[in-house]
Amino acid sequence: MSTVPESFWTSLPLGRGVQLLTHDANGLAAFDKPAGVLSHPNAGGDEPRSLLTVRYQPTGECYEWGAAPGRAPQRLWLLNRLDSATSGVILVAADEALAHEVRAHFRRKQVRKIYQTLVFGTPRQANEVWRDTIAAVKQSAQVRAVTGVGRVPAECRMSVVRAGSGEPRVSLLRLEPMTGRSHQLRVQCAKRHLPIVGDQTYGDFPANRAFAKLHRTKRLFLHSLATSFTYEFQGRRHTFAVEAPLPAEFGTVR
Repeated sequence: MSTVPESFWTSLPLGRGVQLLTHDANGLAAFDKPAGVLSHPNAGGDEPRSLLTVRYQPTGECYEWGAAPGRAPQRLWLLNRLDSATSGVILVAADEALAHEVRAHFRRKQVRKIYQTLVFGTPRQANEVWRDTIAAVKQSAQVRAVTGVGRVPAECRMSVVRAGSGEPRVSLLRLEPMTGRSHQLRVQCAKRHLPIVGDQTYGDFPANRAFAKLHRTKRLFLHSLATSFTYEFQGRRHTFAVEAPLPAEFGTVR
């Protein structure tokens, strides 16, 4: 029996466009985060454009709200992050012990994550395993990921969902990262001359401008589609699987 009342989930101070996808009896939940929404505030004033529009505690990696004299605040622990430009599945927990357990699964790479993305061009093979090394390099006061240097491995399974046929040629890919490096998918696509549509860091900037003008949409076309794993909590094993529907704008491009 859940110790988290249903009223907790229905009264969350969600950010703009954020939707609760599902939650289980232990207090594990998944949201569908729109592109442009922060996983958590990075600085003062960021709350209105974050996953939850309330205070965030970096030390505990949790949102906190509703504190009052003689009353404990409500908390929601963030379990993983997405870049603000990336949409899709993001996980939270309403129990601190559960949060520690699931975070350990992420560290041990026991969580399966699937993304879909629109890229300029079409891969030569319909199915490939991409293996690279990635290093973080500071450029113009910003840290960027670079392939082919360093010793940090980055691995991803790629399959073509829909090959492009028009001009510009744009393909829909399914990406399953086996490692979780910062900006990994964006960098691995760019290395193979398959830049993600709308990528303002590693992408094809002229193609992005032309695409945005043609389709009247401007976003990073990278979506966290599905997450699944099995975890142990309170002496029992539980399976959690969730999918965030592909945003409509992905399907309008052929």
